[in-house]
Amino acid sequence: MSDVQQRIDELVKGNRVMLFMKDNAQFPQCGFSGRAIQLLKACGVSDLKTFNVLEDEDVRQGIKDYAQWPTIPQLYVGGEFVGGSDIVTEMYQSGELQQLLGKS
Repeated sequence: MSDVQQRIDELVKGNRVMLFMKDNAQFPQCGFSGRAIQLLKACGVSDLKTFNVLEDEDVRQGIKDYAQWPTIPQLYVGGEFVGGSDIVTEMYQSGELQQLLGKS
C-alpha cells in the first residue's frame, strides 16, 4: 500500500463518519460537497470529519483509487465506502442514510 493509500486508510478507519470533499463543511467549493454536508447535518451527525482534497493533490487522486470511485465527495461510515453525492442523496430520501448513521 502506498503512503497516500495508507494515509487515506487511516482517515477512513479512524473516523466513524469521514467525508472527502472540496474545501470544508463551512465553505464547500462545489454543490455536490455542499449537498453531502447538508444531508449529514440533517441526519444530526455530530462526529463528522472532513478532508479537503483541494489542499492535497495526492489524496485528491488517491481517494479515487482507494474506493474505485471517480468523483468527489466520497462518504465513508464505519470504515466502509458509502458513495458519492447522488448515492448519499438517494439514501437520505429513502431513510437508509439515517439508519446507517444511527446504527454505526
